[in-house]
Amino acid sequence: MQWIIFMLLLLISSMEMLTQNRWKKQASAGLLENCTGCVLCSEDNGCITCHHRLFLLIWRDGIRQYGMCVHTCPPGYFGVRGLEVNRCTKCRSPSCESCFSRDFCMKCKDKFYLYKGQCFRQCPPGTAAQPGTRECQETCEPGPWSEWSACTHESRTCGCKWGVETRVREVPEAAREEGTACPALLETRRCRMKKHCPGEKTEPKNKGKKRQKKPKTERHTGT
Repeated sequence: MQWIIFMLLLLISSMEMLTQNRWKKQASAGLLENCTGCVLCSEDNGCITCHHRLFLLIWRDGIRQYGMCVHTCPPGYFGVRGLEVNRCTKCRSPSCESCFSRDFCMKCKDKFYLYKGQCFRQCPPGTAAQPGTRECQETCEPGPWSEWSACTHESRTCGCKWGVETRVREVPEAAREEGTACPALLETRRCRMKKHCPGEKTEPKNKGKKRQKKPKTERHTGT
């Protein structure tokens, strides 16, 4: 009886060893197509553990999940390195093509625009869509125009016929910090100046002009 029990135990042990050897061969030699780069691999679920520099990508098909070892994570995922395993983690937003973290997108899919780490089908108010970069850029809305300055010419406010006057408007601090392109912030226009400054003596119009002598009339006497 003991001999029969011993033979049964030996048979079970041999079967377990054969199973483990088969597992190791499949993982190390890459006999399965979906086990490339795996340290541990399942015939039904693919990779379980990857080599140190690779990322473990897991996706689901119904109730089953599959694992694959990849050098770089595919679109819609970002890589997270850990002590035991490096994983490809899915971006939270389905409209995000690549992300820095689960909730911060760096590039959006087609027909979406990126703004502050989020993807929008239409850019939020106060921003404008940039088709080239697929981003929403903040628009600059300056404040109201100031009053026109005094009419001056070379820092003088009088003594010339024509001068220039200016007005300005301020830019919001947020737009200034982000370097947003703004419309004109300064305007100038030509203006008429006071030709004579206050207290300045005016010269008479005929001063300096020589008085013209009346032409002499010559009388001719007849012979």
